[in-house]
Amino acid sequence: MTDPDRYFLGLTVLVVEDEPFIALDIAFGVEDAGGTAMGPASTVEHALRLIETARPDAAIVDVDLPDGNIGPVLDALRPAVPVLVHTGVGLPEHLRRAHPELQVCIKPTAPAELAARLYTEITNRGEVKAPPPVGKL
Repeated sequence: MTDPDRYFLGLTVLVVEDEPFIALDIAFGVEDAGGTAMGPASTVEHALRLIETARPDAAIVDVDLPDGNIGPVLDALRPAVPVLVHTGVGLPEHLRRAHPELQVCIKPTAPAELAARLYTEITNRGEVKAPPPVGKL
């Protein structure tokens, strides 16, 4: 029987966040859910280098980074990779128009909630057949 809290087992989740404590909190949340955190990347450039190395199964990304907004990363990932946006400012209109299907969580959002929302995004696409996170949806 699968542990219901390990619903990212075998998945790699890219974490893009420039605030170190938030980035580590999200990465630990991914690992607590059984996944492998890729990164965290704190810049667009770093995130793009990671994506060139290996395509993640999913991603949790911030919008505003020191070297620009997340647009180039979204362009590199979407539509093949499920992405959850975690931001304090919302999604700028030009990104909303380019990626209208993106799910957005406004900071602060607990890592368990981010993982549960990303799990929903992944399963809605029919890409993973995993048990739902008990008590988290």
